[in-house]
This record gives sequence, C-alpha cells and structure tokens, in this order.
Amino acid sequence: MNETAYIEFAQKNLKVTFRDIHLLITAFTHRSYLNEHRKTVKEHNERLEFLGDAVLELVVTEYLYNNYQEPEGTLTNWRSSLVRTESISAAATKYNFEPMLLLSRGEKRGTDRARAQILANSFEAVVGAIYLDQGYQKAKEFIDESIIATLSQILTSGSWMDPKSYLQEQAQSRESATPVYKVIKEEGPDHDKNFLVGVYIAGHLKGQGVGPSKQLAQQKAAQAALDLYKQELSH
Repeated sequence: MNETAYIEFAQKNLKVTFRDIHLLITAFTHRSYLNEHRKTVKEHNERLEFLGDAVLELVVTEYLYNNYQEPEGTLTNWRSSLVRTESISAAATKYNFEPMLLLSRGEKRGTDRARAQILANSFEAVVGAIYLDQGYQKAKEFIDESIIATLSQILTSGSWMDPKSYLQEQAQSRESATPVYKVIKEEGPDHDKNFLVGVYIAGHLKGQGVGPSKQLAQQKAAQAALDLYKQELSH
C-alpha cells in the first residue's frame, strides 16, 4: 500500500493531515511484517503503542476527573471499560483500521481474538502517532470522538462492571436471589484443562461458560446469563 492511501485514510477517517505520514504507516506496521520485510521496513508499531497507551489513559482519566464526582474505584472501573482491548478494538474496526494493517502472511490468518488484539494495539499506536505529529489537543479530539463518546452506552448497559458483579446486582434486583456457580464438566489433562461452568439463579440454570480456568468460565457464564436477561427484556 502506498503513502497516498495512508494520507487519504488519515484525512477521511481520522480527520488529520499528517506532517510525517511515515508515523502513521509505522503505527499500522505489526512486528511480524517487519520480520518479512527487513530490507524495506525499519520499525514496527510497538514503541508508538507504548506512547499512545499513556496518552489514551491520560485523556480518559482527565475527562472522568473533570466531569464526574464518583469515588476513585468507580472512576477506575469506568476508565478500564473504556480502554480495554474490546473497546479500543471496536473503535479501530469502526474507523476501518483493518485494511491499513501491515501484517505477515501468518498473522493475516490468525484467530479473531488475535486480530482484536492487533487492532487494539494499532489503535494505541495511531493515538501515539497523532500525538507526536499533531500534539496533545488533536490526539484528545480523536479520543473524545472514538472512545469517550461511548461512555454513556457503557454506563447505561452496566458493562463497566465485570460480568459476575453485574449479574449479582441484576439477579438480586430481579429475583431476590444470588447467583451460584457450579462446575458441570472438566475436560483435558491437568496442564491443559477446560472447565464448563453453569450459573444458577433461584435454582434455574441461566448461563454456561467454558474456559481454561474456573474463574474465566464463571465470567463467561455470567455474561451468558446477562445476555439472557437482555433477551427477556426485549420480548
């Protein structure tokens, strides 16, 4: 992909005219691509990601501090929800980052989970590139539009809470009951075990989850139960 494509992408999707378009190209360059193109590519995006992560966290923290009076623990949870991999990966998808990524052939065939992480990392790297090229204010404007704008939806849905905590709140409110988690099945050897966990509310199975640890399986089961509650509300 040539420089012109990145210039046009930046102007259209990011609303930024880069002084140094190579910063943006680097922000989209995965380490694996560098390994396959050592003669023509000199840098991957991990240093920009490191910088962008700090800028992103500062902008979000500043916004929450200036606009809300909640205690530190609540603000920390809100911030974590805004900057977690799923949130910034979704923002990268919304802004059509994927076609701009420079990846090795192997990474292009990676799992959805791996791709989400690559998109999240590239989002942070792009923030770093905007900060270096355009300054703090321009980076802040992009973060405001792409990330902070989603806060009201996060607060309304309760997704800022971890699924188990939110399910407990919902279950006690709706059914005056506390969720109970039970391991339904274990599979695999000790070093590579998978757990199937069910969550029961008032004696009824409300959701199941599978994971390499009981804790992760419980989180997935809780999310499944929350999804069921949402379906029931929509009918």
